[in-house]
Amino acid sequence: MKPNRFRVGLLMLAILALPMFAFGQAKVGTTGLNFLELGVSARAMGMAEAFVAGVNDASAVYYNPAGLTYVYGRDVMFTHVDMPADINYEFFSLVFPLEQVGGVVGVSAYSLNTGDILYTDYYYPLGVDQNNNAQYFSAGDLAIGVSYGRFLTDKFSVGVTAKFIQENLEMKKASGWAADVGTLYNSGYRNFKIGMLISNFGPDFKFISKSFPLPINFKFGASIDALSTSDHLVSVGAEGSHPADNLEKYNVGLEYWFQNKFSLRVGERLNYDSDGFTAGGGLRLPIGEEMDISVDYAYQDFGWLDQVHRFSIGLSF
Repeated sequence: MKPNRFRVGLLMLAILALPMFAFGQAKVGTTGLNFLELGVSARAMGMAEAFVAGVNDASAVYYNPAGLTYVYGRDVMFTHVDMPADINYEFFSLVFPLEQVGGVVGVSAYSLNTGDILYTDYYYPLGVDQNNNAQYFSAGDLAIGVSYGRFLTDKFSVGVTAKFIQENLEMKKASGWAADVGTLYNSGYRNFKIGMLISNFGPDFKFISKSFPLPINFKFGASIDALSTSDHLVSVGAEGSHPADNLEKYNVGLEYWFQNKFSLRVGERLNYDSDGFTAGGGLRLPIGEEMDISVDYAYQDFGWLDQVHRFSIGLSF
């Protein structure tokens, strides 16, 4: 017998409550490489990144590699993020099924760049030398990932992402690795899915002479198609997370599609340091007979740091 709406609702509430039973303690500033926690998809951010269970596109390499099993063809995504202080963040991924290994493979790249920063110190507090020449330096982060996901049963899938990470500060560089492991279960009722992810698991990272842990995070969430007709689709996602460097966080988001071409999204991020409200929309159009192009935008309230804008372009073929 199929579960009724009341049971599904109770299950989603239980999922959100799970992180509350963990012993939370804020440890802000105790981990490094925090660019690994920045969202990479405008579609996901429009839903407040309540996406660990609902992901079904090329961003699965980041949000949950088990979701790669719901990418049925080749999928490409590029995302640009305008961060505060003129910092730019770029993301690229390519996902494709590989019959030889019986699953779906993805490759990804992440790049954060600060641009030129005026160099100041005790002797040159204004950033210029005795000849009034300005001095600059730059910093950045880079990660390259390889992902794999496959079904273990007709409803349960698993996935893993391995990442090579490099941090740059002027002429100094340091590198290491991290891994993400995810699972996804589809109940078959209204596309109700339960997802889990452990991200950025790996050894401590060492930069010059100092070592620090990675921003490990545990996420658990669910998604469901609350309304599904020939013209309208409304999906709801909910997620709880337990980061290694902060208290538990909660995300809730909603996505609406009209004729599978136009979308609107809204979400709320709870118990975050500053940002909360998110919103966005998208457009998906066919190009020829076997290719679709999608364009997505997301707005993220960043509190005292104003707002962040994300733009994603995707190709499915």
